[in-house]
Amino acid sequence: MSTATLSRVTLSHLDWLESEAIHIMREVAGQCSRPVLLFSGGKDSICMLRIAEKAFRPGRFPFPLLHVDTGHNYPEVTDFRDRRAIELGERLIVRSVEDSMARGSVVLKSADEPRNKHQSVTLLEAIEEFGFDACIGGARRDEEKARAKERIFSFRDEFGQWDPKNQRPELWDLYNARSFKGENIRVFPISNWTEIDVWQYIEREQLALPSIYFAHRRPLVRRGSGLLPVTAVTPARAGETIETLTVRFRTVGDITCTAPVISEADSVAKIIAETASTTITERGATRLDDQTSDASMEQRKKEGYF
Repeated sequence: MSTATLSRVTLSHLDWLESEAIHIMREVAGQCSRPVLLFSGGKDSICMLRIAEKAFRPGRFPFPLLHVDTGHNYPEVTDFRDRRAIELGERLIVRSVEDSMARGSVVLKSADEPRNKHQSVTLLEAIEEFGFDACIGGARRDEEKARAKERIFSFRDEFGQWDPKNQRPELWDLYNARSFKGENIRVFPISNWTEIDVWQYIEREQLALPSIYFAHRRPLVRRGSGLLPVTAVTPARAGETIETLTVRFRTVGDITCTAPVISEADSVAKIIAETASTTITERGATRLDDQTSDASMEQRKKEGYF
């Protein structure tokens, strides 16, 4: 392609975001000796897999995939997770909060306590087990105000703790992954993306998704300010009325604290239109633990939460 032709090429905002994310992933591969890519089967981590494909194919990824499973994840999502890893031919490591519970490193206050916040313990145990020096994840700055304080290369000390006042400058997109043994870097290649960017990228790349992201009928109860699916893990309580409604999930996580939203959006195009018009944040609408937890997201991150 001639220089004159190149000068006429106009990159879309998705091209710029993708290019930045590819650059960040390659920086991790170049600077870190034992990185890992966190993959839950959720929409953000699905985008991360595509970024990794574009960064490293036709070779293998220079890192395995890791999922910290609460043991109460939606089966549609974990089935998709396993299937996608097999399709890519990449190594998937799964470590469960239930394993940490069996070891006594996680102790629940009650049997129905949400397990999301306890993922930090299992993650730190996996980091120690495999000696990972960098964990790449799909967190975005628009998800929650504490996430907006993160650097793209976010330093964690030898205890896995995050100190927002002890982070490295990232001038001119220069990233520093240097760490001593036991320390860790959390890396967020799509930090500058928004929820609608993710959906537009999914549409452009024609990425497959777990079915629960699309509108479907599901039995639910109204609990607090959210809708809670009726499952074996979350049965209806005495006095609650079970309703069968058409809903979809904006985010996925532990069944006990991840609520759907009422929606008729059964395609990516319809989800994009719905997302563009909403005034409620992704986590604000669907993560019950953010609404009811006695620990803020920032406090949980300081304790090692991703």
